Amino acid sequence: MGYFRTALLLAGLTGLFMGVGYLIGGQGGALIALLFAGGMNLFAYWNSDRMVLSMYGAHEVDAASAPDLHRMVAGLAGNAGLPMPRVYIMDNPQPNAFATGRNPQNAAVAVTTGLLRSLDRDEVAGVIAHELAHIGNRDTLIMTITATIAGAISMLANFALFFGGGNGRDNGGVGIIGTLAMVILAPLAAMLVQMAISRTREYAADDLGARISGQPLALASALAKIAQLAHAVPNDDAERNPATAHLFIVNPLSGARMNNLFSTHPAPENRIAALERLAAAMGGHSPLTDVPVAGPWSHGATRGPRGATRGPWG
Repeated sequence: MGYFRTALLLAGLTGLFMGVGYLIGGQGGALIALLFAGGMNLFAYWNSDRMVLSMYGAHEVDAASAPDLHRMVAGLAGNAGLPMPRVYIMDNPQPNAFATGRNPQNAAVAVTTGLLRSLDRDEVAGVIAHELAHIGNRDTLIMTITATIAGAISMLANFALFFGGGNGRDNGGVGIIGTLAMVILAPLAAMLVQMAISRTREYAADDLGARISGQPLALASALAKIAQLAHAVPNDDAERNPATAHLFIVNPLSGARMNNLFSTHPAPENRIAALERLAAAMGGHSPLTDVPVAGPWSHGATRGPRGATRGPWG
């Protein structure tokens, strides 16, 4: 089912891509857009995860460079019955995280240094469990490919400002008015796809993630902290790549841009309320006994690769 929905998404976004090409260059532009979209779809399937990680300057860590974090991810992945994903850290002060990869065997979890500094051990475990839930639910393929293609559509629509509306006889007289409409509508359409993908899946990942970690209230606390700090601490990489916002556990965008008028996530208070109901059903807050983490989770900082400041996970 996940692959079928991914195919439908690729077909829909390819059609939108061709529409922008048609308005730029008529039938010839549509054909070029089709060929380009076909190549882009193949490239996105195999490389979209690496592209997104590269956008955020994420660097991979292992059991030697980040023993506590790596051990925590391994323990939670074992609880979830998933293969051990690759683990990345993003040198970013905003607390946030995302998962990516075309399947559980080729998945990655990325967390920011801000997340590791701002949250305690149980809250970090809740966030990681949420991201593992996306991997287990096979959300990461469609979410990552959407980010890649939606970003390309937005760029193509912006190119229309420079190339005009094409020949009026060739494209049926759509001209510059149609082109300007697509400059507005193409990014909006791509964002609506992201919204449709993210809203229901975030609730499902919260629910499964809370069950993986055994602590729905810790995840609820993490969501409250991240939502509050995300508005106060800018994420410059996300602002430059708004089509990737739906990947994160909490919307990383400041809301200053027109694109950000449309939220890609459910309201944090609604997610927290759902987790509180789940906690009551599970018997409240239970200790995190299944996730092995060596030593106390303190917030002292050390120097990591590339001069990054990191906590004891590094």
